[in-house]
Amino acid sequence: MYGLIGKMKAAAGQRDALIAILLDGIDAMPGCLSYIVARDPKDADAIWISEVWDSQDSHRASLMLPSVKAAIARAKPMIASFDEHHEIEPIGGHGLTKPR
Repeated sequence: MYGLIGKMKAAAGQRDALIAILLDGIDAMPGCLSYIVARDPKDADAIWISEVWDSQDSHRASLMLPSVKAAIARAKPMIASFDEHHEIEPIGGHGLTKPR
C-alpha cells in the first residue's frame, strides 16, 4: 500500500469551500482505499488530508482523471500554501485490508 498525509492552508475564510471541493467526486478513484479530509481545530485555515492507495501507481493515475483535474483547477485559487507532505507505507488498520 501507499499513503500520503498532508497539511494545506486555505486562503482566509475559504476552508469550508475548499473542503467541499476536496470531497466532491472522490468515490470514483480506482485504487483509493481511504481518503480523509479533516479540519485542524487549532488553525481556522488548515486542512489535513490522509490518503491510502493500493499502490503508488494508482495514486499517480488518479491525478490524470478528468474529475480530479477539474477539482484541482477549482481548488487552486483557494489554496494559500502546502505546509506538510509525508509519504507513508500503510500496513493496515480499521477499514483497511491488505491488497492481494
